[in-house]
Amino acid sequence: MQQDSSQRFIARLFAHLTWIIILGLFYLFFQDKWQQQHDPNHHVMTTTNTSVVLRRNRQGHYIAPGRINGLPVRFLLDTGATDISIPGDLADTLKLTAGRASYARTANGTIKVYATQLDSVALGGLSLQQVSAHINPHMQGDTVLLGMSFLQHLELIQKGDTLTLKP
Repeated sequence: MQQDSSQRFIARLFAHLTWIIILGLFYLFFQDKWQQQHDPNHHVMTTTNTSVVLRRNRQGHYIAPGRINGLPVRFLLDTGATDISIPGDLADTLKLTAGRASYARTANGTIKVYATQLDSVALGGLSLQQVSAHINPHMQGDTVLLGMSFLQHLELIQKGDTLTLKP
């Protein structure tokens, strides 16, 4: 009797472990699919002539990794933003100095922001020095709005779901 219950216990244990492994594999597979839909530019594609090609994510946005003053950040391209807009907490992490206060109009109304100067901004193989930006203490998260203070120096070509940025 003891051996029979021991065998049933082992059989149930293996059945549970099998299901855990199957669920783990599903998680790994679908996590990758989710990331491809929400962050298709996780690895920015730079062509040989330093052009950067971005794919639109599921929400219709262009999101890509980049660097501010050599430190990694996540950009959301925003042609409606005059300057690069950096969340307050991220600005602290990047050790940016808040300068002159001014007001900016956003979709949520007028807010107070603080001017700052970025030593360098890089997206893929594209890099600019001394770019104006502002620190937005009201902005949550860690995504930087990459505005026209950077994008105005580039040629933007949109075709379908891709955006090509050229110097």
